[in-house]
Formats: sequence, structure tokens, C-alpha cells
Amino acid sequence: MPPTSPSLLAAARELAGSQHYPQGALYMVATPIGNLADIGLRALHVLDLADTVACEDTRHTAALLQAYGLHKPLLALHEHNEAQAAQTVVQRLQAGERVAYVSDAGTPGVSDPGARLCAVVAATGLRCVPLPGASSVTALLSVAGLGGGDSRFVFAGFLPPKSTERRQAVQALAADPRTTVLLEAPHRIVALAADLAVLGERTVTVGRELTKQFEQVAQMPASALPAWFDADPNRQRGEFALILHPAPPRADEDALDAATLKTLDRLLAELPVKTAVKVCADITGAPRNRLYDLALQRRAAPTAD
Repeated sequence: MPPTSPSLLAAARELAGSQHYPQGALYMVATPIGNLADIGLRALHVLDLADTVACEDTRHTAALLQAYGLHKPLLALHEHNEAQAAQTVVQRLQAGERVAYVSDAGTPGVSDPGARLCAVVAATGLRCVPLPGASSVTALLSVAGLGGGDSRFVFAGFLPPKSTERRQAVQALAADPRTTVLLEAPHRIVALAADLAVLGERTVTVGRELTKQFEQVAQMPASALPAWFDADPNRQRGEFALILHPAPPRADEDALDAATLKTLDRLLAELPVKTAVKVCADITGAPRNRLYDLALQRRAAPTAD
């Protein structure tokens, strides 16, 4: 718990108060994912200003606000009542209230309720204001050591809970060479680990209980995931973020002959990237994924003819 909540609120008012916070606006407020010290000062200021705090779980949010010395009227808005409760929020906004929305942890609307709320508010012409904060996604990416100069990643969130659909999703990940970020709950992490194991030597970084007392980050081949979780039951506890590292290029994809490159360059001069890649793959038999990566590079820095 923060040691001196009144001091925090005073600092929040001093540092964030100069910005304009319009009435009749919805504020999407990111909250800590485990460590209460990760609250943003601007988030505190907006929660202090808000006339109403809409939230995923009123009991959880009441305890969160109390930790910072805040007491606000709460409105339950979760996945089961989001459409109906969104209309109540709109009515309050139209009456000139500032409404803050928080999920149980992290950023609302990102694998959490809130997206439908924002859509309804935006459709009425009212304003949605984002307040960023702690994120398991960026926290784990920062320590995964991806390197390579390519910072692109895909956020897949939670894979389907049913085993057949989840395995199909993993098969799709196997065919996608990009960095992919996943989230998982403790009661499904063992099943997910077993499914990911089919990816063999592809590297996975596991983040467990990020920002919390028992935080753990580990990196291993996908094939080693089941044994790692089985080795210590405590590793199966808590909330999880996982990074599936990019697939290494296959030997047959890594090198393309001069004739294939020349064909690609000629096609890129006349056609859009996707069309040029498709035609080049049809002509040369070269892998489309490799051709597409090269096409993006060569379109950004055209090769001299």
C-alpha cells in the first residue's frame, strides 16, 4: 500500500492539474497489474476528479481506491452487463459528469471489459480519454531480449479456452514467424504449455505474477514448458504473460538466388507488394514469407537496377 496517500494526491494535483480534463468525458484509466506503487499520478488525479468510477468489480475497485485515500460512487460495468451499463454511463456523461472506467488490473478494453463502452460513447459523439499505465505486455517485452532490430509484435491475448480451438490457434502461431504475446489464467496455463510444446525449439519467455512479490521471468524452448511447470507447483499460480519469440528463418528460406531477387525487383516496380510477392512465388517457387519480408525491405530502400 502507498505509504502516504494524501501526499500522493497532492503530488498528482500539482503535476497533472495543469492539463484540461473536460466534463462530460469518459476516462479510460489503466491501473496497476499487481503492485500498487505502479499507479500513475495522472490516473490518481483523474480518479480524484471523477464524479463516478465505473468498474469491472466494485469490491476490488473500492479496495483499490481506498488504498490511495479515495472514495467515489461506483458503477458496476463488466462483460455481462456492458451494453446496458454503457447506456447509464452515456446518460451521466450527457449530464456533464466525468466518468472514469477501470478494469480489475491493467488497461481497460485490452483483454478486459471496456471496448464496447468506448464504442457506445464514441457513437454518441462524446469523448473518450486514455490514461496509460502498467502493462504486462510491454513489461515482459522489455526483458525478453528480442533484439534483431525488429520491434514488431502481435498481441494475441487469451487463446480459446476449449482444447480443440486452442490447438488450432497454436497451429496458426506455428505458421506465423512473428513475435506473439499471449496471456493466460492459472487454471489453463498447464494446458496451454502442453499445446505450445509442439513448437519445439522456438523460444518462449514466460512472465508470472509480473510486478508482484513472487514475480518470475523464465525463458526456454517451447518443448520444455510442460516440464518447467511440472517441476514446481508454485509456477502454475498467478497470472501469466508469454512471449513466443520469432521463428528463425529456415535454411531454404534464408538465401534466394540472384534471379529470384531480380524477378522480385521487377515485379515490385510495377505491382503492389502483396501482388508482386504472389506472382514472384508462383514464378520462382520461393517461399512467400521470405519474399514478403524482402519486398518490404526493398520497397523501403529500392535496389538499383
